Amino acid sequence: MGGTIASLAPTPGSGVMPALGAVDLARTLGQLDGVVLDARAVRLMPSASFAFDDVLALAGEVEAALAGGAAGVVVTQGTDDLEEVAFALDLLVEDERPVVVTGAMRSADAPGADGPANLHAALLVAASPEARGLGALVVMDDEVHAARFVRKTHASRPSAFASPESGPLGRIIEGRVRLVTRVASLALGARVGAVPPVALLRCALGDDGRLVSGLLASGYRGLVVEGMGGGHVPASMVASLEDLAREVPVVLATRTGSGSALRRSYGFAGSEIDLLARGVLSAGALEGLKARLALALALASTDDRALAEARFSAVVAAVG
Repeated sequence: MGGTIASLAPTPGSGVMPALGAVDLARTLGQLDGVVLDARAVRLMPSASFAFDDVLALAGEVEAALAGGAAGVVVTQGTDDLEEVAFALDLLVEDERPVVVTGAMRSADAPGADGPANLHAALLVAASPEARGLGALVVMDDEVHAARFVRKTHASRPSAFASPESGPLGRIIEGRVRLVTRVASLALGARVGAVPPVALLRCALGDDGRLVSGLLASGYRGLVVEGMGGGHVPASMVASLEDLAREVPVVLATRTGSGSALRRSYGFAGSEIDLLARGVLSAGALEGLKARLALALALASTDDRALAEARFSAVVAAVG
């Protein structure tokens, strides 16, 4: 799919750009015992420019490869939204065989490029029977992460990806996949069509709700708001959120980066108890980025709002 792992500098000193196709990346690996590669190019672009159509096209390619008998699939892409694409695949692909997403923090022509090592590790995981039934995975820096938990936590270092709440599911050590814990499959369980726009807003000091008030007129069909702390917003935002929740699903997450949105601890105006009583849904342990994806894909699976909200809440419950 492009990204830093496939990027080179067109001229000395210029910024790197995606340039290497799937076959080019496969050539960096040499021979892998017992593994036969089928390299396919889906996109060649920076991941910051991905749209839902690109992600749905990727999911279709993954499903086609699995239907064709692949033991597993590795997706290479940029790291800007790697955690989002991996989570989308977690929800979209219903198959026990491993779907592994990887990338690189250093371009292919950089000293100490990490792409070949990450790709090699990802292929080992995708070919491993132990990795079946775990949903989509992210493999970076010799660590195996569940797509639902992993986050990009640094802008540039090779060890940028972590799972703050759970830790990695396992690691690659001396060429072997060693898993220390498992998670259940998270697939949405429904086919999706066109993905509607869902907004993501981060609550900040002094917010007054004016952005919330304009969302419906702008065509948004849902909102995820990242509240302060355990899921709190200023009292001045409450009326706008309640009004919007009457029209489209509104989800409350926490902006903290780890932990779950609370449900029954605080009772002041703008607290989680107050907002949930006004029809807002809880994101639970899902961070805002992934809650937005889950809500958008649930809405894309049906025109029935109640059913879409039920599917979203089922994902939240499965994450824990």
